Amino acid sequence: MSKPVAQKNQAVKVPAWLIIFILFIVAVIIYQFVFGNPANFEDGDRSKHPVEEGVGSFLGLIYKGGFVVPVLLTTFLVTAAFTIERFLTLGSAAGKGKASEFVRKIQSNLSSGNVSAAIAECDRQKGSVANVVRAALGKYTEMSSVDDMNKDQKALSIEQEITEATALEMPMLERNLPILSTIASVATLVALLGTVLGMIRAFKALGTSGQPDTAALSTGISEALINTALGIGTSAIAIVFYNIFTSRIDAMKYNIEEAGFSIVQTFKANNK
Repeated sequence: MSKPVAQKNQAVKVPAWLIIFILFIVAVIIYQFVFGNPANFEDGDRSKHPVEEGVGSFLGLIYKGGFVVPVLLTTFLVTAAFTIERFLTLGSAAGKGKASEFVRKIQSNLSSGNVSAAIAECDRQKGSVANVVRAALGKYTEMSSVDDMNKDQKALSIEQEITEATALEMPMLERNLPILSTIASVATLVALLGTVLGMIRAFKALGTSGQPDTAALSTGISEALINTALGIGTSAIAIVFYNIFTSRIDAMKYNIEEAGFSIVQTFKANNK
């Protein structure tokens, strides 16, 4: 009974590394041709200061953040892409209605001995919780007609079916979450690297003999601050959505456990 669940989860999967590589190329293009647009700088020269007013001033300032900016921009794009992907996937996995109400309907149908209605409810609900419950109900029906096993063995078989079906659903639910978790840490470290490099440039400008190079000083400080802002912002977004997604997955696991417990207990109560 676990095979149908596995088949529902089969889909064309693009490797995460390929998505990250493509987004890195996109980040480099944005850095070079959007942030580094000559119109964003005085006299169209990237080596000079950004223009004083308008959007170009802000974009040129980001460009001055240095080579670390494309890396940080990649982490931001990856976070955005996988956040959208997780919202769509978990939204589909949640099914068509509230999982808590679905579980109560399953419990009500089982209490009245109407297993076929419970299975029909699973077909209407869809989603991960419904997939696992439907697999369990299929095993419930199968065990009801088995004569060469005692009640405890039959109940154990149903529990094993629930465990197997849940194991098939979990990879789909948790896919790409480790990437968000990694970015939450890596983005801050990359930002720290950019900050250090920017401050090195700033102190180098201060250490020049004679009059300090104020242009190099301001560029170094801006590079440090821009990288800090991009890294911390990306890290904060990754942490927030990682926690949101893990909370939703935990809620699904709880509903699966609740429904599974009701199925097993109902079977024990209604079978000898």
